[in-house]
Amino acid sequence: MTAAPGAGKTTRVPPALAVDGPVIVLQPRRVAARSMARRVAAEQGWTAGREVGWHVRFERRFGSATRVLFATEGILTARLQQDPLLSDFRTIVLDEFHERSIHADLGLAFARQAWRARDDLRIVVMSATLAAEPVAAFLGSCPVLEVPGRVFPLDVRYRPAAPLAAVTRELLADTTGSILCFLPGAPEINRALAEVTAAASGADVLPLHGSLPADEQDRAIEPAAVRRIILATNIAETSLTVPGVTAVIDSGLQKIARYDPDRGIDSLELERISSQSAEQRAGRAGRLAPGQVRRLWSETDRLREATDAEVHRVDLSDAVLDILAWGGDPLAFDWFDRPDADRVSAALTLLEQLGAVASGRVTAIGERMKRLPLHPRLARMLIESGAREDVAFACALLSERHAWPAHPETTVSDLLAAADRGRASAPHVRDVAQRLVDAARNSGAEGASLSRGEKGFLRAVFAGYPDRVGRRRTSSSPRFLLASGHGAVLGRETGVRDAEFIVAVDVHAGRRGEGSEATIRIASAIEPDWLREDGRTLRHVRIDHDFDAARGRVRAVERELYGEITIGERPAEFDPDVAARLLAANYLQRGFSDGDTQLIRRVRFSGHDADPASLVTAAAAGRRSLGDVDLRAALDRKTTADLDRLAPDRLVVPSGRTTALRYEEDGGVTASVKLQELFGLAETPRLGPRQTPVTFELLAPNGRRVQTTKDLRSFWNSTYQEVRKELRGRYPRHPWPQDPWTAPPTARTKRRT
Repeated sequence: MTAAPGAGKTTRVPPALAVDGPVIVLQPRRVAARSMARRVAAEQGWTAGREVGWHVRFERRFGSATRVLFATEGILTARLQQDPLLSDFRTIVLDEFHERSIHADLGLAFARQAWRARDDLRIVVMSATLAAEPVAAFLGSCPVLEVPGRVFPLDVRYRPAAPLAAVTRELLADTTGSILCFLPGAPEINRALAEVTAAASGADVLPLHGSLPADEQDRAIEPAAVRRIILATNIAETSLTVPGVTAVIDSGLQKIARYDPDRGIDSLELERISSQSAEQRAGRAGRLAPGQVRRLWSETDRLREATDAEVHRVDLSDAVLDILAWGGDPLAFDWFDRPDADRVSAALTLLEQLGAVASGRVTAIGERMKRLPLHPRLARMLIESGAREDVAFACALLSERHAWPAHPETTVSDLLAAADRGRASAPHVRDVAQRLVDAARNSGAEGASLSRGEKGFLRAVFAGYPDRVGRRRTSSSPRFLLASGHGAVLGRETGVRDAEFIVAVDVHAGRRGEGSEATIRIASAIEPDWLREDGRTLRHVRIDHDFDAARGRVRAVERELYGEITIGERPAEFDPDVAARLLAANYLQRGFSDGDTQLIRRVRFSGHDADPASLVTAAAAGRRSLGDVDLRAALDRKTTADLDRLAPDRLVVPSGRTTALRYEEDGGVTASVKLQELFGLAETPRLGPRQTPVTFELLAPNGRRVQTTKDLRSFWNSTYQEVRKELRGRYPRHPWPQDPWTAPPTARTKRRT
């Protein structure tokens, strides 16, 4: 069913359907469930808690006579796990489905399974901005109903970058009703309270966000005799009706949870809202009379059509545990909107690390975790602690997203410090903590802790965040290596300054790009021995082969790792194949010596193939150091024999001495020889299978090259006399015969007479 804002779908449809049997109505937020139940009671003349009731986290107001039950979305999945046919209800209504929370998607998929098994079960999906066709197709091509509503004209104006107080004053002067102001989060609301209050001219200024206590949330949406300015998150965007509103101020911003698969972190990211959200927010001003809307962005800005569904952007571990507890396979489950298989597998891995799942089945610990209204991490913390009150308070702080104190004193755990300070000053969180303690004790968690005191608290935190372990890179450094292999740096918010090993409870993902590191905002110290005692699936042993550049050697090390963090190492037997590959890679990276280059050219000169990389790989086999790599020793017997015969490294000259041969890249071969050592040699020596002539570099007595030739006969007959004329006066002690053909070759000077 699609119905325009203000059409009355939430309060009128469920009571009408209740004529045929009990109805459960799913709402995305606790405050909306309570508010809608009270509204239905008033409209129908029913009693809240009797004919109409609500069931939200830690609060149940319904009984056997309840016809319409408003519940938050997680309540439905819990009920379906206990009763897969949902036999207590005739109709399931999923309201505001366009918000596409993970629990709404999951609830729809579970409800369809029950609908297939029950002929009498009805499913109704409702929204003001829903794309109905995909839902209708998922529910067997069910009918789609469109209900028109009445929306008064809206005066929409754009005020980019205008101060909030100034816009508030303008609307107070131009309108007579209350003002609803949309801001992205609780911190922004808290910062704006003083500014707006100063501009309020006697109007009440109230906050409205999810981390407020229930009574403060209810106060913001109760009818009032005075004008009010409600500073709200997107909690007031759809199902909630704030009475008396005739004007809306929209910042155009929201905070969205997004999962970073590289770091395994859900981060709240500040983003622009979608065009659908902008229309929903604006519509709040036109329910009672013509309304005023002020958008704090430029009219030329382009918004995306809709915000992507949670199933594609948040941690799936809670949903995956729900599916397993229901009896399904998360990888084969018939999702309404299937997430990436990699993200489902990552959620399964986390649940295994928490001890909630083993071999694809929910463990006894996992069963107790499911009975707690907490994210699996926090449920594991509370169970590990034995239902400790300070741990419950820490879980309440984290689950309620309570404002976190900045710049704490040095501590072993930010959570422990916050629990010690906050238990005396945060009544709402204290109430949630006590309810968590009661729930944990009822689930059998009391007394399960292995240790008490500070150590027990720290160990409980570790149990809930086993994959978030970090080790300081160097002494006194603020930089840590996380178990995921990524880096992170301590933020100013944390007081855990001295520990070598920590659990990074809250990590804010760094900017995208090479070299970016996350910031650790909440940390808790741990003892390194715990990583060996309770490593679960994260602890493993690996043989690594490293190249010691200083010694030019390969070394094998057996490393004990926790994720990617080394917690111990010792020498190990090396794998010859791995060592050879590593040694060859470093040999090639270092570059060939002149001797290596000459050997490769000689092999090619002799008529054999000589691939440098293959030759180095063969020479590195069975070796451990660069000094042991001998390319010649890697040649086969025939190549070696041909090398010495066809491409010798030295040449005997007429003087009786030998001179080195240098093999060139172009396939030639060169010898540098003093001219006098070649007297009488007419034919240039030829080498190799192609009988390549040797190129002689003829040297003066001082070693300077005076001529280059491949034809000695021509040199003696034509060029020698010119060289003799030029050099005989300069080097009189050396022989310069008139006839080089008959002079004895020599490397010596003339004898004295």
